[in-house]
Amino acid sequence: MFKKNDKNKLIDGAKGMARNVLVVDDEHLIRQIISIILKSAGYKVVEAVSGNDAFSKMTGRDFALVITDLRMPGMDGIEFIKQLRSESAYRSVPVIMLTSEFSDFKKSEAEIAGVSEWIVKPFIRQQLLQSVRKFMGNRDSFINNELAAT
Repeated sequence: MFKKNDKNKLIDGAKGMARNVLVVDDEHLIRQIISIILKSAGYKVVEAVSGNDAFSKMTGRDFALVITDLRMPGMDGIEFIKQLRSESAYRSVPVIMLTSEFSDFKKSEAEIAGVSEWIVKPFIRQQLLQSVRKFMGNRDSFINNELAAT
C-alpha cells in the first residue's frame, strides 16, 4: 500500500513520462514542425538528429512515445527501432514512423522491427495529433483517473 506522499510521487512521475515524446529526424525543419505541434498540444518533446543521438538523449529519461524518420544517415529508422526494442524499457513503447517512403516492402520491414504506426510525409497536423493521442490516450486517462482519486 502506498502512503499518500508516495502515491503523489508515483503519479507525478507517470505524469511526466506520459507526456514525454522523443522525435528522431535528421531534418531540422521536420523536427521543429513536429515539436511545435506536440508542444502546443501539451507534450514535452526531446529532439534527436539521428539514432545514435536519440540513444544518448534517452539516458536517464523515460519516453512514452517515439517518433522517428526512416531515412537518416548512419543508423536508419528501422535499425534504430530494432535497437530500441532490444532495450527492456522500450519494448512496448509505441513508435510512429514518419517518412516520405511509401513502399509496402519498407512498411512491412518496419512493422516487423516494431513500428506501431506509419505516417507518410507530407502530413497534416491533425493526422499527427490523432496518432499521438491514440497511443498516449491510455496513459493520459490513467493519470487523470489517479489524480481524481486523490
